[in-house]
Amino acid sequence: MQSEKSKIRVRKLVMTAMLAAVATVLMFLSFGIPLVPSYLKLDFSELPALIASFSMGPLSGVVVCLVKNLINLMNTTTAGVGELSNFILGCLFVVPAGLIYNKWKTRKGALAASLIGAVAMAVGSIATNYFLVYPAYSLLMPMDVIMGMYQALLPWVNDLLQALVVFNMPFTLFKGLCDVLLTFLLYKHISPLIKGTRREMGKK
Repeated sequence: MQSEKSKIRVRKLVMTAMLAAVATVLMFLSFGIPLVPSYLKLDFSELPALIASFSMGPLSGVVVCLVKNLINLMNTTTAGVGELSNFILGCLFVVPAGLIYNKWKTRKGALAASLIGAVAMAVGSIATNYFLVYPAYSLLMPMDVIMGMYQALLPWVNDLLQALVVFNMPFTLFKGLCDVLLTFLLYKHISPLIKGTRREMGKK
């Protein structure tokens, strides 16, 4: 019995490390998209964290978020502020999703859990950007320049809070929904490999 528990712990540790490695690579493969300021980059690095949270619990998802951001610190252009914000938002995504799915292990439960996580991340992005990210950015770049990037797309955006609601929150929600979609496409196929079983996500 003890040996079996040890095997499960080792497997969980190995799978968490593998998903963290994948998340790190995906974080480096960020890219810009139209209709948002050029410094807002899309990546799918929360995808492995969400899969970890579903398959092994929220703590594994948090570890994936932490590891990818710690590694990204070696290549940061934000003095760690962007990574801290990314970690907080990642946790807002994967922790509620993992907790809800742990109590409601059906396809509907997984959908509800991941959507709630995506909305929490999007709403949380307003606070992290307003109180953490942009005050730090303003030390390197005048706020007028930052606002000018938003106003080049929508001239009627008057202040930072309005810009965050109009641009950053929908962008973060879109990013989360992409991760949700990809999780639903991939999870059923890879969760048996992660857990060494063939169950879950089959119930209606």
